[in-house]
Order: sequence, then C-alpha cells, then structure tokens
Amino acid sequence: MATFKEFRNNVKPNWCPGCGDFSVQASIQRAAANVGLEPERLAVISGIGCSGRISGYINAYGLHGIHGRALPIAQGVKLANRELTVIASGGDGDGFAIGMGHTVHAIRRNLDITYIVMDNQIYGLTKGQTSPRSAEGFKTKSTPEGSIESTLSPLEIAMSAGATFVAQSFSSDLKQLTALIEAGLNHKGFSLINVFSPCVTFNKVNTYDWFKENIVNLDQFPDYDPSNRIAAMNKIMETNGMLTGLIYQNTVRKSYEDLVVGFEEQGLANQDIQMSQEQFDKLLTEFK
Repeated sequence: MATFKEFRNNVKPNWCPGCGDFSVQASIQRAAANVGLEPERLAVISGIGCSGRISGYINAYGLHGIHGRALPIAQGVKLANRELTVIASGGDGDGFAIGMGHTVHAIRRNLDITYIVMDNQIYGLTKGQTSPRSAEGFKTKSTPEGSIESTLSPLEIAMSAGATFVAQSFSSDLKQLTALIEAGLNHKGFSLINVFSPCVTFNKVNTYDWFKENIVNLDQFPDYDPSNRIAAMNKIMETNGMLTGLIYQNTVRKSYEDLVVGFEEQGLANQDIQMSQEQFDKLLTEFK
C-alpha cells in the first residue's frame, strides 16, 4: 500500500509562502494513502487559477484543464474508467463563477467523484479581484469603492441542488481536512469539499486569524446529525456558511454510475471494444 510520500513528485509548488493550498495538497496526498490508493489509481483534474496548479504537484494522473471546466473533464475521466478514483479541484472563482453551471449539474448528477474547492474569496492568479465569494464592501483593484454584490453561498446551493456529500474545512486544520477528504473519497457519489484557503498576498481581510475567530467547528457538537438535510441547511444559514466539518451526507441515494443500465464495473478504458463485422453491419442497417 502506498504511503503519502509516494504521492509526492519532484515538482516544487510556486504558490506564495503561507498559501493555504499547500495544506490542501498535503491533505489530498495523506488521504489518498490512508484510503489505500496507489498513485496509478488516482486522477486529479484541475481548472485555472493558483489552485489549478495542484494537479501537477501530486504524483498521480493529472490534467490542468481550462477555466471553469475541471468538472466536465473529471466526469469524462470517471465515465471512461470508473475504476479510477477521481478528484476535481479548483478555486472559488473557477468553480463558483465561470464554472458554476458545471458545478450545479455535477452535484445533481451525483457521479462518484470528489470536488475540492480552495476558497480564498478573491482572484489570486490575476492579482486580486473580487470573486463570487467576496463579501459586500470588499475592496480590490476591480472594486476600489467596495463590492456591491452579495456573497454567493456554495453550501446552500449544493444542498438545494441535491448534494449527497457536503463538507467544509480550513487549511490550518490538517487533521480535519484530511479526514473529510478521506470521507469524500469513500463516499459513493459526488462529494463537495469547500476549503477556506487564505490568500496571503492579495486578501488582507479573510486572513488565518480572521477565519479562526469566525469559524464554527461542527466537531464541537457531538449531537449534530449530518444525515439530517433540514438540520444541515439550518446550520449553514445560522452560521452564515462559516462552519467546518461534515455538514451533510446521504448514503442512500445511488451514484450516477450505479443507475446507468448496463454500465459495467470494469472501466471502459480496460474493456475490449473491438467490434465484429456482424455487429458493424447491424449498426449500419439502422441508418438505412
């Protein structure tokens, strides 16, 4: 069984020192090892942004896609080879702005993949503009007088779209984050894990200290029931989305793959797709 060191490669991340994404990378590597994966059984698909670089920093199959399109690619990979464990990753701009349409439909579709969003409430790669997660009044180069737009709540959207696994963590809490990624990888369906991952260069408001002061950790509530959908939505709204832990999980609903009639357990990539002349001729007759 692979150790977390075997999910490392020789590519040095070029994130800013102190970026929360370092912890997300380490948590993915540790979680992959803890659930018994091998590097060749894992695919990490990422979008554009600082966080999008993560697919090149993990020793596994990786693809650095285009802006907002990590999820369509990840779903295609999973459908082509359902034997692979697939992680999609990106930032809040990537997943909740240009990619939001894909995010909502991936959630309701419930393919067996894990989507990890590094949420820093700003566009970091393009040097500091508001994202859908920026608070009202947030001042950036693109909003010098303060943002007049309301903040998007990805957790509420995920719940209303029919998510079967919703979790949120903080990059400073490596133990909790690793455990949540493990749970997401083991969940049979779509897993959304939003991670507060501070941008130390361009976001001087939502800092590590700010998060520590404002986060409500569900681990402190032993009676909290993540299987209760109504309670989960209420908790999200009560805390204004500033909660961490396993928020909701539905283990009853089947994944997309399990609902497709005739979809074999063996990955399409490993199946014999040779077609006999008789099969070919039969297909041709359907078009005459």
